Amino acid sequence: MSQELSAEQIQQALQGISVPPQPQIMVDLQMEQYMPDPDLEVIARLIAQDPGLSGALLKIVNSSYFGLSNKIASIQRAVNLLGSRSIINLINALSIKGEMSDDTIVTLNRFWDTAQDVAMTCLTLAKRTGAQAVDEAYALGLFHDCGVPLMLKRFPNYMSVLEQAYANAGPDCRVVDTENNAFNTNHAVVGYYTAKSWRLPEHVTDAIANHHNALAVFSDESSRNSQLKNLLAILKMAEHICSSYRVLGNQAVDHEWNAIGHLVLDYVGLSDYDFESMKLSIRELGAH
Repeated sequence: MSQELSAEQIQQALQGISVPPQPQIMVDLQMEQYMPDPDLEVIARLIAQDPGLSGALLKIVNSSYFGLSNKIASIQRAVNLLGSRSIINLINALSIKGEMSDDTIVTLNRFWDTAQDVAMTCLTLAKRTGAQAVDEAYALGLFHDCGVPLMLKRFPNYMSVLEQAYANAGPDCRVVDTENNAFNTNHAVVGYYTAKSWRLPEHVTDAIANHHNALAVFSDESSRNSQLKNLLAILKMAEHICSSYRVLGNQAVDHEWNAIGHLVLDYVGLSDYDFESMKLSIRELGAH
């Protein structure tokens, strides 16, 4: 999906959905990040101006998932410790919810709770497998389904189609195939364009575009796309652990995981038993 599309093709793909603009704080932060010598004090000052974001950022950094030995009380300390790129990926992820909190989204409170759970689980899996930068894993977890509320805003019957999509999912049918048949677009495409316009790292936007294309991605056993595979493996495990199929798809069984789980676990080198025990320990973390 990396090839550049024309404006008309993008309009076609978005089917009249408007992508929320990036908040000013993100624009300012990225301007500073792209300087030849980014000033961490300026970055910390910008974040500190927004109490909501500051609080949310410190909450993540101090969570049991992050596993730091000492609590961090100041944004400046967090920025110094994690570096500008990590902080900006985390802030980007945290901002997406704020840009979508209108009437439609109130009905999606459970959606955002699950997105937060998936993001925290991605972060934990990234730390435990050592395969991926934790900030990118977190940003992917929070951002990967941001197309869902945007689809719902545009198509009032979207949630029932999404439930059908999760019911149909399997080796021969992707979740997004059912959406494409109904709407000529899907939440992965819409999420991809949103993440791209918010300037998320390219491999994160690729993972968003492909997050219901895991069977094809992992069936390719060549060493291509290792960054994409690392991110997707973490996301698919996290979605399964957090029961996205139940919250979004209203399904009792994770049909998608049943089709792809063995490939994902093979890729990361986990046995079913290892994965089950990891799943239990992560769920315990989340219960505290």
